[in-house]
Amino acid sequence: MIVAGIAAAEAGFWVVLGAALAVRYLLRWHVLSTLLLWALPAIDLALLAFVAIDLAGGAVPAQSHALAASYLGFTVAFGHPLVRWADARFAHRFAGGQRPVRPAKGSAAYVRGLWIEWFRVVLAAAIACGILTVLALVVRHEEVPASLDEAATNPLWAQIVILGIVVVVWFLAGPAFARRTVQAS
Repeated sequence: MIVAGIAAAEAGFWVVLGAALAVRYLLRWHVLSTLLLWALPAIDLALLAFVAIDLAGGAVPAQSHALAASYLGFTVAFGHPLVRWADARFAHRFAGGQRPVRPAKGSAAYVRGLWIEWFRVVLAAAIACGILTVLALVVRHEEVPASLDEAATNPLWAQIVILGIVVVVWFLAGPAFARRTVQAS
């Protein structure tokens, strides 16, 4: 049931975003477009409420609950940049806007972008960990695990460990070894 909620939230995010951009650029209704964009966080709040109600109703914590928290962290940390990304492409395609430019690999802008993206991953993980902790402690009244073995027995606590691993791997795959190439004169 939670997986369906996550899928609905993901689909809802893209449908509402697409509708907001279509209304903005095709119909030129900027006020309605802005209202639709403001509805995007409501989708996240609905998913969070859905998960909390499910757990409060006696559901045993499952990986799907942990996945929902991770999804929420991602949408909060990456939602605004995703909206900007989609807006730039939609404006270019349908409203004569400028073509979005990617920074050249190895440029200062490219390396800076990798660091910004990684900091967003850290923010997403922190938000997800906060949600997971609240869900585990408040909704289920569970103790903080004393070891990784104890954490592994509960999907909510295990997800926190997984998110830590994701942050480290993303760092190593992204900004850790990214260097700005020097342009020859």
